[in-house]
Amino acid sequence: MPGRELRGLLHPFLLLLIFERPGHGYDLIERLETMGVSDVEPGHVYRVLRGLERDRSVISAWETDGAGPARRCYTLTAQGHDDLRSWVTHLTYLNQVVDACVRRSADAFERAAGVGRRDPYAVRG
Repeated sequence: MPGRELRGLLHPFLLLLIFERPGHGYDLIERLETMGVSDVEPGHVYRVLRGLERDRSVISAWETDGAGPARRCYTLTAQGHDDLRSWVTHLTYLNQVVDACVRRSADAFERAAGVGRRDPYAVRG
């Protein structure tokens, strides 16, 4: 899927991943890849996470356990849970519309192939 469409869907994708299991930024980026969302810019993911935090959909806390630097761990809030439910409703509708478009396109291509349209550039003899 082209990047522009996916960028607009990072909100629900991240809400879902955090609902499944709280995580830090790079963990979430790796988990996005398992959903088929690859080549996402880390800076964009962090901007979306900050926006989700501003909207009170997620909260973050510094995690200092283990080796390495401290990392922010993101957790879903009650507001985030409601936002995710809202997104799922919206995505379900969008999926139905896209599915109808794909089916209609397949039918149109089949009809066009069955009509045997002539190539307007073919040499006539």
